[in-house]
Amino acid sequence: MNENNLIRQLSVRDIFILAFSTMIGWGWVSLTGIWIVSGGSIGAIIAFLTGAILCIFIGLMYCELTPMLPYAGGELVFSYKAMGYHASYFTGWMITFAYLGIAAWEGPALATAIDYLIQIPRIGYLYTIADFDVYISWLLIPAIEGAFLIYINFRGIKFSTIFQAAVTLILAAGGILFAGVSLIEGNISNMQPFITQSSGVIAVMLSVPAMFVGFDVIPQVVEEMNLPVKKIPKIIILSICLATTWYIIMILSAALAAPANILSVSGLTVVNAMNFAADNVIAGKILIISAIMGILTSWNGFIIGATRVLYSMGRAKMLPEKFSAMHPKYNTPYFATLFVGVITIFTPLFGKNSLTWFVEASSFGTVIAYFMVALSFVVLRIKQPELERPFKIKNGLPVGLAAMAVSIFFISLYLPTGASSLNKIEWLIVASWLIVGMIFYLNNFQNIDRNKIYRDSAMYGKKSDISEGVVIIMGLKKVLVHGDRESLKEFFSVKFTKPQYEVVAILSDDSRNKIVNNNLGGG
Repeated sequence: MNENNLIRQLSVRDIFILAFSTMIGWGWVSLTGIWIVSGGSIGAIIAFLTGAILCIFIGLMYCELTPMLPYAGGELVFSYKAMGYHASYFTGWMITFAYLGIAAWEGPALATAIDYLIQIPRIGYLYTIADFDVYISWLLIPAIEGAFLIYINFRGIKFSTIFQAAVTLILAAGGILFAGVSLIEGNISNMQPFITQSSGVIAVMLSVPAMFVGFDVIPQVVEEMNLPVKKIPKIIILSICLATTWYIIMILSAALAAPANILSVSGLTVVNAMNFAADNVIAGKILIISAIMGILTSWNGFIIGATRVLYSMGRAKMLPEKFSAMHPKYNTPYFATLFVGVITIFTPLFGKNSLTWFVEASSFGTVIAYFMVALSFVVLRIKQPELERPFKIKNGLPVGLAAMAVSIFFISLYLPTGASSLNKIEWLIVASWLIVGMIFYLNNFQNIDRNKIYRDSAMYGKKSDISEGVVIIMGLKKVLVHGDRESLKEFFSVKFTKPQYEVVAILSDDSRNKIVNNNLGGG
């Protein structure tokens, strides 16, 4: 196993900016008008407040679980502690899907934004998908930016968060400018209708979870934080509340700035509203520069989140160990970064209209992962109440059950029987990701029990290099281990004090593999 070389260097400011900027990102620019037209100005706000309730309930779960289990992987670790390998693998795979799904649409979003700012020459026609013509010149924009983000994440988490802070300032300035123009030039009559049909409000709710994904990046980088774990809960709740405030202000601003017929025009709806309110296309151009910064913040944030989960899964041998490989110079999970970055570079091949597909599909993955976090919280409260909890929420069990109930409600909305089910393409995206996950799972299935001791150590950031093969002989569990004797000394004192265990030997890799293969028939 690779030694855990993640470096603790992130401050409170770094963590807060990472979470907040990852949550607000780009969606408010391209989707706000759609939300208002679908649910009405007040209906869209109601949908977001409902989503915020979900996130606050789930956020409380993270507030207790993250300081209690401060290891990279977050949801992966919580569910492993509560329910073991199988639930943990599923949870880790689904939260990775949530991160990747949102990061995947940043490439098409960037090309769309640049095309709005400076029209991209249409060179090298490839094909048409979902009524959108895909050109090589259009694909080059996200490819170049994706390569840049891979590079800065190779350089290290601190380098990445410095970049995040710089672009977040520009993003915030653009949002404040838009709100100011809307307040001065807008008209309250533009806000009608205040609420449309209930189905429209529910449709807005479906995209809300994807908009709030970002606070859960915090536990992914917990092994890189240089701060007391007791500060983590405050950062989580504050980031959720501030993101909720941001989205509500943007919805109100767009609704004030322009009537529904302007907001319903396809494209960058907030930019259209800005042009209408200011009666000047230059204002829209300025806003689009700010919006591009939002694309970069969420894209970068979700690369960080996805790579840390994949790194943790590789470290625990749930995925090939290559995913936990560390860059020799920068101490970053370079293979996981490359894997995530390449996926996001190639997703623009699905065209501009894939934006909605990825948002809705990733939202489904998000609420599944949130349900598993809430379930893990409840299980740990019941089965392991004695665990030290640096932050313990009051009335934990009722709050956990409420979080599970809210998660189930949101999950039901996406199902074929739900009020606004995913479409066929979105279900295909979900199914494809699950199939890939099943391939990895089955490929590793025969090693699940064999690697358990190793995984128990690796999941919690330990440095011991441990593997196991288990043979049951007359009720005695004989455990074959290998590794440095000194590094295993403390591990042995904890794991092998009970009479049902017998330490057979400390072996070299080759010797251990021969014995294990002979005893387990090569499995």
